[in-house]
Amino acid sequence: MSTGETDDPSPVVLRRGGAQDLRFLRDMLHHAYYWKERAPTSGPGPVALYVKAWGRRGDTAVVALDKGFPVGAAWYRLFSRDRPGFGFVDEDTPELAIAVVPNARGRGFGAALLTSLLDRARADGYPAISLSVDRANAGAIELYERYGFARVGENDDSVTMVAPLAGSATV
Repeated sequence: MSTGETDDPSPVVLRRGGAQDLRFLRDMLHHAYYWKERAPTSGPGPVALYVKAWGRRGDTAVVALDKGFPVGAAWYRLFSRDRPGFGFVDEDTPELAIAVVPNARGRGFGAALLTSLLDRARADGYPAISLSVDRANAGAIELYERYGFARVGENDDSVTMVAPLAGSATV
């Protein structure tokens, strides 16, 4: 008797994100930046900058699906010097945010999202992309380094990393 489970993992399905995904992107913020939110129940907090007024120039998202349900997202957005994101480097470099729901981690969704979004940023003509990561998250830092990101700044709790986008990703 079969339980319906197979040894073969489900293929990673990605689709372009849009305005219809705003609620999901907000949910993903809590997975990506929970360490930046000191009191998550006290309102949107500073990470809301990553989705507020979604759809402006430069906003781009990719959503990962598992059996038709969203399980992860990666997106980038441009910030201004007077309203920077946590990984801001300049007004011409989009900042990446990425998260996968805990029960879908370790199954290739994050790598597929990251590869797809970096390819998209390259196609959109950006010369580089930045991000901010918890300085204690060695696994994530190692992953980003495999994709060509290098440390360009650090503060008490985070590392800012930048990846040049000319050519192909190194994985």
